[in-house]
Amino acid sequence: MITTIPGYTPLDSTTLAAAAYDDRRHQLQLDFRDGSRYLYSGVAPDLYCDLLSAASKGSFFNRYIRGHFRHAKLPHEN
Repeated sequence: MITTIPGYTPLDSTTLAAAAYDDRRHQLQLDFRDGSRYLYSGVAPDLYCDLLSAASKGSFFNRYIRGHFRHAKLPHEN
């Protein structure tokens, strides 16, 4: 069962709305502006920190995360 990660950080991005990271599981959860939510597995803590500090979160995502990690689309929460 896939569960959401608590502790979201809002992102100043036209693509990404928020991010959360689970250190123990090395999972990154991203909420997109279009309302979709994905969980990425095997993401190193440094990469999460780099995402948070990137000038363009969307560009960083496209270059370093999209297509590089196993991922699953999560259901919308009510």
